[in-house]
Amino acid sequence: MTSSLTPPPPRIIARLDIKGPNVIKGIHLEGLRVVGQPGPMARAYYEQGVDEIIYMDTVASLYGRNNILPVVEEAARDIFVPLTVGGGIRSVDDIVAALRSGADKVAINTAAIARPDFIREAAEAFGSQCIVLSVEAKRRGEGRWEALADNGRERTCVDVLEWVHQAEKLGVGEILVTSVDAEGTRRGFDHTLFQAVRGRVSIPVIGCGGAGEAQHVIDAVRDDGLDAIACASIFHYGHMPLPELKAALAREGITVRPDSLAA
Repeated sequence: MTSSLTPPPPRIIARLDIKGPNVIKGIHLEGLRVVGQPGPMARAYYEQGVDEIIYMDTVASLYGRNNILPVVEEAARDIFVPLTVGGGIRSVDDIVAALRSGADKVAINTAAIARPDFIREAAEAFGSQCIVLSVEAKRRGEGRWEALADNGRERTCVDVLEWVHQAEKLGVGEILVTSVDAEGTRRGFDHTLFQAVRGRVSIPVIGCGGAGEAQHVIDAVRDDGLDAIACASIFHYGHMPLPELKAALAREGITVRPDSLAA
């Protein structure tokens, strides 16, 4: 029997990679430069109609601590879209702290690779809808990608496609897959990667890494079957403001979500 349910509109997500008090951006997760402060940037994206915001502490796993919860707490006071916190989420207590700060979801990478049962424990404690698996995928040959850890600094020898399949069985509710090879280049997404991940899991998939123009996002939604697109450079540098991106999607017949402030 064919389902008559219409899939929800794709989510457009702003990703804020944070180091200390600043939002930073690089290419291939390297050569990081300061592009602004998280408070004003998040507020601006919210006012422009972003569907969600991801805060990623880029050095939390490296230094064994998460410093962005005060940033999230401040944002949660007047930004009313789902907030995801990633970086340095290593325990149930870390998840509790993130949720208390105002986050709706947490993104886990390094700790989950080190101990996959952490995913099951987290999903059982907070619900799968709260747990996002963050995957930093580095191409290692035709149709093969390795999952990196510590914001792309560490190799793991973990196969991305096997990992996302395992993580879904452990209870993760969503996959955030970042192409390290395309990240920050603004030359387009790794569609082969996105399609391969989409084909291995039935849970929502967020694609990240490489957006440079509206057509890149349109192709990812139409051709790769993604549930959401997370963008950074395209927004941070003003190449494609959020209202223009949503208007471009709408012109192509892709339903977009209404702005939170206008809803």
